[in-house]
Parts: sequence; C-alpha cells; structure tokens
Amino acid sequence: MYRERKISLVIPAYNEERLIIPTLLNVPSLVDRIFVVDDCSTDSLPRKVSLQSEKDPRIEFIRHDRNRGVGQAIITGYKRSLEGGFDIAVVAGGDNQMPLGEMPNLLDPIIDGKTDYVKGNRFLIEENVFENMPKIRQFGNAIITLLTKMASGYYRIYDVVDGYTAISSKALRMINWDKAWKGYGYPMDFLIRLNTYGLRVTDVPRTEIYLKGEKQSQIKGFAYALKVSPMLFKGFIWRIFKKYIFRDFHPLVFFYIGGLLSLPLGVLLGLYLLYLQITGFGVSGPRAILCALLIISGLQLLFFAILFDMYESDK
Repeated sequence: MYRERKISLVIPAYNEERLIIPTLLNVPSLVDRIFVVDDCSTDSLPRKVSLQSEKDPRIEFIRHDRNRGVGQAIITGYKRSLEGGFDIAVVAGGDNQMPLGEMPNLLDPIIDGKTDYVKGNRFLIEENVFENMPKIRQFGNAIITLLTKMASGYYRIYDVVDGYTAISSKALRMINWDKAWKGYGYPMDFLIRLNTYGLRVTDVPRTEIYLKGEKQSQIKGFAYALKVSPMLFKGFIWRIFKKYIFRDFHPLVFFYIGGLLSLPLGVLLGLYLLYLQITGFGVSGPRAILCALLIISGLQLLFFAILFDMYESDK
C-alpha cells in the first residue's frame, strides 16, 4: 500500500532475460502486485521470472500465447489490475531503464486528485538526457512529440515516447482498451484516447538509466517517427470526431476542416504555379492571389483550431 492506495506494477517484457531480474529486484515495497506480462519470449525470461516469483510472492507471471506487441502486453496488465481492484497501475519496462525508486513522483499527483495519468519526462532533467541520449533519438523524439501534441491535444506535454507511467483506476475503466494500439507507438495512442475522454495528463521529471553494453531501446529515431505517423493521423481524426462531434459539438471542427483543406490546396496550387513559371507559361495575378489566400487562410484556420483545442484540453 502507498498512502492507503493499492498499487500494481505492469512490466511488459519480451526477450529480456538479461535485465528482467535486476528490474524485479528494484521494485519498491510500496507495490502490492507485480504483473510481468511476457509477450511470448523465446529466451529464458519465463524461467527466470518463475524462479524470482518464488522469492517475491507479489510477482504474477502472465504469458501471451503469441507475440502481440508491447501495447497489448500493457493492456493485459491493465485488465488484470482492474480485476484485482488496484487503485493505480504503474507501467515500467523490463529493461531496467526506469528508476523504480522514483515511483512516488508518479503516484502522488493521482492520489492528490490533480490528474488521472502521469508520465515520466526525461527532458525535465536536461543534463541527464542530452549527455546520454543519442542525437538521432533526440531528433526522432522531437518530431514524434510535435506530431503527438496535435494528434492528442495535449500541447503542454512532451517526451511522449516515455513508457514510465501511472494511471488511475477511474481512467482505466473509462477507455475501451480492446481498440487501443497494440504495438510500438502505444504511448501516443493512449494519450489520444485519454484526451478524447477528457482525462488529465501530467508530466513529471524522471531520471534516465543507460546501461553500458546493453541494447535497451528499440526506437530508431526518425524511422520510428515515420512509422507511427499514419497511426497518429488516424488517431487525430478519430479524436476530433469522437470528442467534438459525437460526445459534444464544438465549432473548432470547422476550423480544422477548413485549415486541412485550404492549406494543402494552396501548397499544391503554389507548386503548379511554380511549374508554370519555370516552363515559361507565366503566372497570372489572380492565380497568385488565390494561392496566397488559400495558404494564409489555411494557416489561420489551423492556428485557431489548435488554440481552441488547447483551451479545451486544459480545462
């Protein structure tokens, strides 16, 4: 128990035979139950966790019958946490990369009623991140964060790929996890769903742990950003429809539609006019004015939509 709340820890793991035991040994005593969700590992992880569970009765080992993705592993743990009646579910990777001793920093804001979902933010302790994180990962993280801000509506959070999180049982019950994203990119999809249901999200500083000689993260910077971009766009459309049309109407929908139509049309027209100019056909004044109007109005509409979206998310 922590401050009279039952705490569960969900550890998604796949082929983490070298780091899963150090991770489990670092779990603080405030955690009541540890759900190790094995996503059908092919190494000795199941045996090692089973042996450790004999020493630590808090450990419950759950194994998928096939590899379903890290997002599904977390969802499996979330569901077990709800079934067990836990007040807060914390998520930490099985790669010993997250400071479990800092767990109270994630739990306190939820217990104090200030938020529904807390996530770690390595960039709030700047010297730890920029000295250790590879530049390509920093660049990819920045791109993903920018895209996620728009997709999720949480414009004041960043380091969105950080998987060290805590969520209240209230938030767990509100979301249909069967429809959530199952693979990599799940942190951003979860944020989109949290915003759709009006749940509060808070960043807290947390230190990063890098173990020399260990391959801990599978995120590949820019390539990862390209891979998750379609999911973010789809999630953005779903959130706008679900939150601002289906659940409660808001005029910012018209601003988003107008901006997303006007700006691309203006850019395409601009490229066409540039082609005409280069090939010697020339560009008429009215066409140039129309192009400028489409681009300017598209940007203005998007800015107004983002402003309204930000305001609604901050309520």
